[in-house]
Amino acid sequence: MRGKPETPYLAVLRTQCLDDIGAGRRVYGLVTVTPVRTHPLQRLSADEIRAARSLLDDNGLVTAATKFALLGLEEPDKLTVLGHRPGDPIDRRIRAVLLDLETGAARTVIASLTRGAIDSIVDIDPVTDGQPPILLEELVTVDEIVKADPGWRAAMERRGITDLDLVRPCPLAAGNYGIASERGRRMLHVLSFLQHRPEDHAWAHPIDGVVAYVDVIEKKVIELIDDAVLPIPDEEANHDDPAYTGPPRTTLRPIEITQPEGPSFTVDDDVVTWENWSFRVGFDPREGLVLHQLGWRDGDRVRPIVYRASVAEMVVPYADPSPVRFWISYFDAGEYLLGQQVNSLELGCDCLGEIHYFDAVLADGDGAPREVRNAICLHEEDFGVLWKHTDIFTESSETRRQRRLVISFFVTVGNYDYGFYWYLYLDGTIQLEVKATGVMATSSYKSDSAYATEVAPGLGAPFHQHLYCARLDMMVDGLDNAVDEVEVQPLPIGPANPNGNAFTRRATRLRSEAEGARTADPMAGRTWHISSSDSTNRLGRPVAYELRPEGRPLLLADPASATAHRAAFATRSLWVTRYDPDERFPAGDLVNQHPGGAGLPEYVAADRAIEDQDVVLWHTFGAVHYPRPEDWPVMPVEYCGFTLRPVGFFDRNPTLDVPATPANHCGHHGGGEHHH
Repeated sequence: MRGKPETPYLAVLRTQCLDDIGAGRRVYGLVTVTPVRTHPLQRLSADEIRAARSLLDDNGLVTAATKFALLGLEEPDKLTVLGHRPGDPIDRRIRAVLLDLETGAARTVIASLTRGAIDSIVDIDPVTDGQPPILLEELVTVDEIVKADPGWRAAMERRGITDLDLVRPCPLAAGNYGIASERGRRMLHVLSFLQHRPEDHAWAHPIDGVVAYVDVIEKKVIELIDDAVLPIPDEEANHDDPAYTGPPRTTLRPIEITQPEGPSFTVDDDVVTWENWSFRVGFDPREGLVLHQLGWRDGDRVRPIVYRASVAEMVVPYADPSPVRFWISYFDAGEYLLGQQVNSLELGCDCLGEIHYFDAVLADGDGAPREVRNAICLHEEDFGVLWKHTDIFTESSETRRQRRLVISFFVTVGNYDYGFYWYLYLDGTIQLEVKATGVMATSSYKSDSAYATEVAPGLGAPFHQHLYCARLDMMVDGLDNAVDEVEVQPLPIGPANPNGNAFTRRATRLRSEAEGARTADPMAGRTWHISSSDSTNRLGRPVAYELRPEGRPLLLADPASATAHRAAFATRSLWVTRYDPDERFPAGDLVNQHPGGAGLPEYVAADRAIEDQDVVLWHTFGAVHYPRPEDWPVMPVEYCGFTLRPVGFFDRNPTLDVPATPANHCGHHGGGEHHH
């Protein structure tokens, strides 16, 4: 690395930097250095992203054709982070996935910014390893590729389309379905939609029956599927046009949420404290929002609960078996990078109240930093009654109100928008809620279709699923935990239960990774308890948290299908693995065009012991979406998620010290006047 300085850690920035001398920063030629980061998990700064690109460039890894499919922080292993103390040296490392747009060659590079060194370079085999994530640049170039293809242009002409400027090719992840012509190629599959004019929403007018298979390295259509000429739905559906929606209603009066004394939380750089909670905010280009070191202050110590929590993958498989759509199964994290699709949030629209925003700094395709303002929203909100009792003997009446801290971000992946909301409650409960909204993928509707709903005249919306996988690196009161499956157990009439009213519960210890692959069962009330192997409560029982699933359907694709092979994580509600810092993603490191079998199937193959070990829980949850007319032209939010709640983690109700709401905050309406 040119001009390598003597300080223990330097962020390198190529710039004209003579002015920096006066600002107190060291200057080496055209290199500026900025101060050391203070924690191993601190998010990458813009200077560090520039430094990473510079380091890779200096080592001959970047050419004019190189694109950065991913560049992010290479997090140290758990023990290194837990052992870190303020002032300790930090080895800041990055992971980059580089793609040559001329040759298609790709590699994964891990490098140290602290040491100015390349630690590893691994070439990616596109046949066995899969492809780097999809680039924004590729989504743009596909438009030119298909519109230059004679076969595709002829397919448009057969459908009566002559103005190609109003056709919107929609490039989508190709998956891997054993198509011989795609083997080893970097592919996108392209559906098309029509606009009536530039401001018209194209999703209302699918050009059905035709799909182009595009090699984005050779920049050509290698196969065109022209299955059928179907009518193009004509009705417009512009949800942002008053001519379509009608005038806005005037009956909704304002709701204002204020905290005159400010919020109850504090933010110190990336560390948030609120009531007894504390955690560190992270943001990953693939996963988006990450919560690190989530713990609860109990007296003079912070008790760890979750070391790291994120949504590590999601898959959206479609049910249409037609030649045009059988391949649609998007992996929105692994193929498109959830973090890279993050929105800038707006006060009053996305979040209400006293808001603290975190900006996100991400690397673009050239390895340069781009800042997304207001990427993460932090606020607290009232959540109804926390606990209440009116006693018939003492005549006391007490009510306390629940409050929760909300940490959220929103992404747009093509037509869909997803909000990810982590909630922390006063009673120690943790919850994740996913809000799916946006615009549904559309098709021409055929009256005999068994795989779509007609949502507007002649317009279909295919059936599909939204399945998410949360990675929960647990640490309940320490590193060593155990997991029990707990379910109801009704008892038959017999000598011990003569009246048939008895029921109990059954707990089954999960001792190995093979046993840790489980399916939810709502009728059995099945939950999973994650308990400490070393810590007990005052009753002598292990302290624990309970993972409570919603228990909706898992992956509906046939077990022998390519979809099930690639999204094997979605065939189980729960997987429990032994912690390994290299096991980060449930469908593997490189999901795009991977042949399948990566991720959790590989992780659990060794069938390691998970009892009294450092364990990671992987929880699959989601929804089956049978579209409704009410979901068109923009879909009201559909919710799904899960809950982690304490079970014996505390010795008693931890909210007994929550104060009563002041009397002047309680009121009612009467006689048209607001009384306190």
